[in-house]
Amino acid sequence: MSALLILFLCLALGILCRRFAPLPEGIVPGINWWVLNIALPALVLALVPHVTIDARLWFPVAGMYVTFLGAWVLFAILSKAFGWSPQRIGCLTLVCGLGNTSFMGYPLVEALHGKAGLSIAVIADQLGCFPMLAAGGIVVASMYSGQGTSVATIVRRLLSFPAFIALVAGVAIGLFGGMPMALEKTLLQIGATLTPLALFSVGLQFHLHLRREQLGALTAGIGWKLLLAPLVVYGLGVAAGVGGLTLTVGVLQAAMAPMISAAILADQYDLEPRLANTVLGAGILLSLVTIPLGNMLLPAE
Repeated sequence: MSALLILFLCLALGILCRRFAPLPEGIVPGINWWVLNIALPALVLALVPHVTIDARLWFPVAGMYVTFLGAWVLFAILSKAFGWSPQRIGCLTLVCGLGNTSFMGYPLVEALHGKAGLSIAVIADQLGCFPMLAAGGIVVASMYSGQGTSVATIVRRLLSFPAFIALVAGVAIGLFGGMPMALEKTLLQIGATLTPLALFSVGLQFHLHLRREQLGALTAGIGWKLLLAPLVVYGLGVAAGVGGLTLTVGVLQAAMAPMISAAILADQYDLEPRLANTVLGAGILLSLVTIPLGNMLLPAE
């Protein structure tokens, strides 16, 4: 569970440094640039060539798409009822539609269901969350940021988004037999900087005291990510006749806390970064309670 310890230590360090340490100007944008443009693409490029598509494991992958698209639809509907800004729709769709299925998902699933569960969790993450972040995330960010929403602009941003380029390159490398081990290890070491730096950046911006008008959005976002999304995914699995460990891990991955990189993306596109970082921090803390409780209600095998 050392991965979870890193999450909390880096988040706490960011909070403490914001409060007590003199910080250099531009530290947050600088860290966020590294996370999105260097660390994330390196991690994608190292991992994607190893992905093996297994048609029998469609459910955990579909669960990731349902979680993202369901968030998009839900928050668009709520925006009409509560008069939310486009930036808020984009913020909540990114942060609550994409889950922390690797840095939290891997250690939690392995602790609860061993290596068998972990193998399913990896499929959900690499075939579900990675493509959704690399493609869907940049589309949502472009549409709701107000920085240009023409089809040409969105396509250009998608094709130039480093994680998307790495995803396409990783698929091609996998088809041609993979990359040299030395290069892969180097990319993994670079990618390993993503979690500590991203959480440190989130801690630097973390605020539990939101404006009153943001509290409803916080509640809706956390409610979708930790409760409604896994219930919807569970219903999909039961309706499709999925059972056992595949059903359990698919639901648990849908129930994971918000994705760290999604909060960084929201910050880069100025999609209510204060709300995004608070949803992320609160979601991480609450998920440590909701994941074990949810697991108790799901089939063990």
